[in-house]
This record gives sequence, structure tokens and C-alpha cells, in this order.
Amino acid sequence: MENWVIQIIERLGYLGIAFLMFLDNVFPPIPSEIIMPSAGYTASRGQLQIVGVIVAGSFGSIVAAAVLYALGRKISQESLFKLVDRYGKYLFIKRKDVHKALEWFEHYGHRIVFFGRMIPAVRSLISIPAGMSHMPFWKFMLYSSLGTLIWTTFLACVGFYFGENQALMFAIMHRVGYVILAIVAVLGLMWLYKKFFKHKA
Repeated sequence: MENWVIQIIERLGYLGIAFLMFLDNVFPPIPSEIIMPSAGYTASRGQLQIVGVIVAGSFGSIVAAAVLYALGRKISQESLFKLVDRYGKYLFIKRKDVHKALEWFEHYGHRIVFFGRMIPAVRSLISIPAGMSHMPFWKFMLYSSLGTLIWTTFLACVGFYFGENQALMFAIMHRVGYVILAIVAVLGLMWLYKKFFKHKA
């Protein structure tokens, strides 16, 4: 898959990066963890500019997030699960992934949109519960854009500086993934503590 991604990037340039990152949000088997480091590596060889890579990747991801948010505004939870049960296999989306995204949004509120843009599986689906909850669009776009920009910048820079060393590159991304999950876990514990404390009070 890496070779195919690099071919698309080399052939279409920034447009290809934006297109691939759009797909990352609606077609999870093409992960940003492959797209953006590959684009960063291409930039390190002088074929693209690293700033352009980051802008293109962020743009494609944010557009897809807005589309999924709009879908969430127009669909009920019951209808969503029916669609996933019927068509999810074609997009490699499972009911449990959708349920996880809905559950995380319910537990962590609007903040999960920011962190969710950096978490595999959740990243692709968190926009839908945001739309279903009628989260203000401006707030959704702000949190989503910030999270997306941080994530795409990190991945592009990893590819730019460490693309020649594949083992080191994937080790860095793997560890950062754990750090992000740890932050979300801490936020969850804080939420539970506040809820329990208020309940007792």
C-alpha cells in the first residue's frame, strides 16, 4: 500500500495528498499513518514543500470531517447502525467502531473532537456523533482543525526527517499513539471524578 500511496502523491502532488487524506476519514483502511509520512518523505527528496504537504493533508481531512458532520446532523442513531450493518463491510467500518465513537463522544463531550482527530478508528468516525449531537459547527471545525493540523504536521515531519529509517519512523508513531490514548484516559478519569464528586455533593 505504501508504494501505491507514494505513486499517487508523486503523480498528483498536493491534490493527491488532499484526496488520500479525505479517503482516510471515510475509508479507514487507507490510514493517515501511511499517507502523511509518505508525503513528508517525498518532500524530503525535494519533490514537494513540507508546508504544502501539511496544508494539503489537513485540508483533505477537514473537508471529510465536515461532510461526515453534515451526515451526522441528518441521520438518527438507529438509522446509522442500520447503514453500518448493511454497507459497513464495504468501507471496512464495523458497528463496534461506530458504537465506540458515540460512547467516547457521550463521555468526553466536545473535547474528544480535538483528541479524536489523532486516534485511529475514532478519528474517522468522531465527526458523525458531533453532528448527531448538534455540536455548534464553528466549534466542531475549530477543534477538528486544531487536532488535524497537529496530527498531520507530526506525521509529515516524521516522514520528512525519519523516512529513510522505516523502523524508527514507525516506532515513533507507535509511542505517540500510546501517549495520546493516555491523555484521553486521564481526561476520562477526570470526567468520572467530577461526575462522581458532584453526585455525592
